[in-house]
Parts: sequence; structure tokens; C-alpha cells
Amino acid sequence: MPRLLPSLTLALLCAAGSAPLGAQTTAPARAADVGSIDSIITTLYAVISGPVGAPRQWDRFHSLMHPQARLIPTGCDSTGACRLRIMTPAEYQQRADSLLVAVGFTELELRRTTERYGAVAHAFSSYQSFRRGEAAPFARGINSIQLFWDGQRWWIMSIFWDAERPGNPLPAAFE
Repeated sequence: MPRLLPSLTLALLCAAGSAPLGAQTTAPARAADVGSIDSIITTLYAVISGPVGAPRQWDRFHSLMHPQARLIPTGCDSTGACRLRIMTPAEYQQRADSLLVAVGFTELELRRTTERYGAVAHAFSSYQSFRRGEAAPFARGINSIQLFWDGQRWWIMSIFWDAERPGNPLPAAFE
């Protein structure tokens, strides 16, 4: 069987407009934040969480993200139609910053499964979200996090998530 796939992969990587491997973000990353899959995901949850009025660590958040990273929330309306929004990390920051600070948002990881093949990793990470002073979570769901290892550090390439809702419970394995 001819070995065409590696040539095709190389052609796609070298296509015009692709980012160089390991391209830097505007904020340098802390080595401890990006040295392992566990550390980058733990840091992700930490930087978006905080008490009411506390500014979020947006420079640190951006340092986790590849320059071409995307954040993709999904949701379904009352008719059952599901939609998604594709955002850059900067667009996410712009949309979420004031709300996260105003409500004292904290997101905690419940469970995670991770698979890795070479420079590519995928983590299914269930979460629960809390507002200030509330004992019960107001939201739960799963973040599907795609990661890239450039030989020096991990980069978040995308976070694609869906929330628990009627008819879409969190699987028992992720509670």
C-alpha cells in the first residue's frame, strides 16, 4: 500500500496560512502551566475561576492557547435546536469577562479521560460551575479539550463543550 498519508499531512501543515509549530502567544507561558496535560487543564480551570470582583488571569489564560485556538460552546433552545458559537480566546474573554467577575464564577473539574497519540491529545473533562455563595452547582457539563505537544510544551487547540440539561444528563462515568 502506498504511503501517501504522511505526504498529505506534511502538505497540509506547510500550506499557506498555517502557523509555525510552537508559535508564541502574546503572553509567555509559565513552564509549570504547560509542561503536562494535567497542569494545563488544571490551570485552565483556575484562571477562569474566582470570587466576585476579582479580575480573571487573562494573560495566563491566553498563554495556554495556541495562536489559532478556538473555544466552541454549544447549547439547545426550547425547541430542541442545537447551536454552537466559534470564538477565539480573545472573543471569549470579551464576552465572558464582566459576567465571570460579576457572579463570582468558579468551575471545578469532576472527572477526566485522556487519550494521546504522538503530538495530539484529547481530554473529556466533566465540570461543575458555581456562583458565589451557592452550595449546589448551577451548571455541569463536559469540556472536550484538544491539545498539541510541540516538543517543548502543551497548547490548547480547542475547547468544545456542552452543558447538562433535560434529556442530556452527565454520564455516570463523569460524575
